[in-house]
Amino acid sequence: MDTAIIIPARYASTRFPGKVLATIGGKPMIIRVAEKCLETKADKVIVVTDNKTVYDVCLADNVEVILSPDNISTGTDRVAFAAEKIEHNIIINVQGDEPFVPPVLIDELIDGLQQDKDLQMITACVPFKTETEAENSSAVKVVMDKLGHALYFSRASIPFDRDKTSPVIRYRHIGIYGFKRDFLFKFAKMEQTSLEKSENLEQLRALENGYQIKVVKTAYNPISVDTPEDLEAARAYFEQL
Repeated sequence: MDTAIIIPARYASTRFPGKVLATIGGKPMIIRVAEKCLETKADKVIVVTDNKTVYDVCLADNVEVILSPDNISTGTDRVAFAAEKIEHNIIINVQGDEPFVPPVLIDELIDGLQQDKDLQMITACVPFKTETEAENSSAVKVVMDKLGHALYFSRASIPFDRDKTSPVIRYRHIGIYGFKRDFLFKFAKMEQTSLEKSENLEQLRALENGYQIKVVKTAYNPISVDTPEDLEAARAYFEQL
């Protein structure tokens, strides 16, 4: 028993309350996410939620689920809460609003953590298709060193192409994370850092404290659901599958 996927499913989303129960192709989104995760090499898949209705929906579909207190402030804290109840060495945090996350991408994160004993945290990115997408502050950007470790995450369009003498590839960060067990608990206990607060990006806490984050490049363009409009786009995408 080495690897577990934990899916935080907070009900009271600021922009779209109850979105994890919105249906896509006749199934609640949280169940779609769990089904994708069950196709991976992970030994266990768990949903952790603060809502009894979400809890009951998962149970009805035979998805393992843990009910958490409703005063947990972040998704990572919710994942850490669930991880305390299991003994797996690698924890993958998959967002509950990513109904089309590719199992192969999750497996890549698992492989990265299994193959590198010194690696504590791993995530993913995809090249932006257009400059307009890269300029959207809702889409988080990441820049990396030559070994694929994150240098910085930002809502700004980085890197800045001052002289425009050569093409610049900008990468969109995908909000999926892998942790070694001990580091997950350490990370969750760290105080918020200044850059994290400024950008409102939790992963900057690790960088500011001197820890490396490996970034896996993928071709997957996230179809996450943050608004009712995103939900309609996700439903339309599902109908084309």
